[in-house]
Amino acid sequence: MDKIKILFVCSRNKWRSLTAEKICENVSGYSVRSAGTEKGARIRVTEGLLGWADLIFVMEQKHGDRLRSKFPESLEGKKVICLQIPDNYEYMEPELVELLQAKLNPYMKMPDNEIIPIFKNHATVARADKM
Repeated sequence: MDKIKILFVCSRNKWRSLTAEKICENVSGYSVRSAGTEKGARIRVTEGLLGWADLIFVMEQKHGDRLRSKFPESLEGKKVICLQIPDNYEYMEPELVELLQAKLNPYMKMPDNEIIPIFKNHATVARADKM
């Protein structure tokens, strides 16, 4: 079975979308990437990334608006979901991880016993709804 390809998008691809990519990178059945909408983004959104993605999660409405404005053809037939996560967090901040897990849970099939690595030193935490 082919993996569902998910793209996470925020402004600079340094905190929110990168955290989402990290916590979802080992969830079976999905291939994940992240990018940013601003010029100074770590990885910038491109037509190629949008074409690759089956599903696109944006952190704020402004990100979806920017994508629709700049890449209208690339978004044809694509589902863009706004998670409504403000730019109030840093990379891998525990509150951000919990919020992302809660907001993504309705869209991503994560087994009940799924353990998601959240820190660079490979410490793990159970899914937010199991805490």
